Amino acid sequence: MADAAPIGVFDSGVGGLSVLHEIRARLPHESLIYLADCGHVPYGEKTPEYIRARCRAIAEFLLTRGAKALVLACNTATAAAAADLRELYPQLPIVAMEPAVKPAAEATRSGVVGVLATTGTLKSARFAALLDRFASDVRVITQPCPGLVERIELGDLNGPQTRELLRGYVAPLLAEGCDTLILGCTHYPFLRPLLRELVPADVSLIDTGAAVARQLERLLQARGMLGEGAAKKTELWTSGAVEGLERVLPVLWGTEEPVSFFPG
Repeated sequence: MADAAPIGVFDSGVGGLSVLHEIRARLPHESLIYLADCGHVPYGEKTPEYIRARCRAIAEFLLTRGAKALVLACNTATAAAAADLRELYPQLPIVAMEPAVKPAAEATRSGVVGVLATTGTLKSARFAALLDRFASDVRVITQPCPGLVERIELGDLNGPQTRELLRGYVAPLLAEGCDTLILGCTHYPFLRPLLRELVPADVSLIDTGAAVARQLERLLQARGMLGEGAAKKTELWTSGAVEGLERVLPVLWGTEEPVSFFPG
């Protein structure tokens, strides 16, 4: 039996739209609800307790909208709240993000991997465990990127401020010989074109959006919960200014779409 219920996807802001692109491409027959918690962005500088409270509130809302599965399209939210949500909703398929340490460790030729991420992700026990498990044979250099999420939230993917921030964050990683860059925040894939200008052509850029879409498909298929029929639309919500998200959608999502306000 096909399952017509929607998939709930959320992030601290617009970054999760990069994951939503991958989900839509892989699962065109699924209804999607995306919630951008723009009223509380960025998560990267906030406490784990604060983030868990936000994730609980968002998950509850998405479930009231009939969500059959949840996708935490945010590395920081995953680090702080994935275990909490799985404990709260043990029967619910929940797919979370994590920085692509394993594929990066396998891809590097120089043995030096750079990580661009938020402070919250880099400080998390989950990230430390990933390094212990998959990166024991490579050198990993981490780079927190304060201010970058805020530029992307404005739809500024190539302006002087964004370019200056990103160049400053990438330069020390390149100076240390890194040939593989992990985009450890779902906002950062939107900066791929700019990154390609700022780093040598032989530096690999790795994120996990496509892997999340594949894992979501596997979980739904295993439970007989895949949707069928005509291609479905995406419902968009934000806890911030509706007009703000509507303004950047053509840049980040590719089309203009109506957005609803989430007051939670």
